[in-house]
Amino acid sequence: MIAIERLHKQFGKNKVLKNLSLSFEQKGTISAILGPNGSGKTTLIKSILGMVLPSQGNIHLFGKNIRGQWQYRDHISYLPQIARFPENLKTAELIAMIKDLRQRPAREEELIRLFDLQAHLQKPLAYLSGGTRQKVNLVLAFMYDNPIYILDEPTAGLDPLAIIRLKELLQEEKQKDKIILLTTHIMSLVDEIADEVVFLLDGHIHFRGSLSDLKSTYSGQAVEQAIANLLRQEQHNRQTSTRLP
Repeated sequence: MIAIERLHKQFGKNKVLKNLSLSFEQKGTISAILGPNGSGKTTLIKSILGMVLPSQGNIHLFGKNIRGQWQYRDHISYLPQIARFPENLKTAELIAMIKDLRQRPAREEELIRLFDLQAHLQKPLAYLSGGTRQKVNLVLAFMYDNPIYILDEPTAGLDPLAIIRLKELLQEEKQKDKIILLTTHIMSLVDEIADEVVFLLDGHIHFRGSLSDLKSTYSGQAVEQAIANLLRQEQHNRQTSTRLP
């Protein structure tokens, strides 16, 4: 469904993505896109969404090049890391506005109950806590039945119960053959729900594979330990290369 070919993105002199090629075709898969800050994760996501225009390369969704297109976005559910809502709107008004824009069947009532938002529907968004705003963000992301979900730090600000419900929701969507891409700094979440890891470093794909492959390659019993070992190895390689004559 998603094919990325030789993608480059440069902001001024800063090369963020460098000849990056990968695809996400397997339905019913949760792919964790990981990497340190500045590795290119958000730029990659925004390139898929058409929010960032690549300097070079192509992105195809459903077999069609997305350059200059926008209709394909209606088949993607996106959760941004930081949701910026109109502060004067009430929660119910925001949900109604999104429904009016998309004009498609939605399941917002089910999600409102799942994340216990009933008491917040008539409150202005400006008065909601960060965690409650993230729950609203989740309702907007999941209330349409789309084949692709792209979630940028979905657990940010959530309480433990909401995180459990989010993990259950992700597993339900996976069982419906959705392609789910997510970024997170919570490695325990990756251990629990991800099928594969795409690890970006300096704009390159440094590793892509299953969790078991990651752990065996970098000698880690958990994803967190494997990623730490990967970064230590890369740091050692860089230090060694700088010392060579």
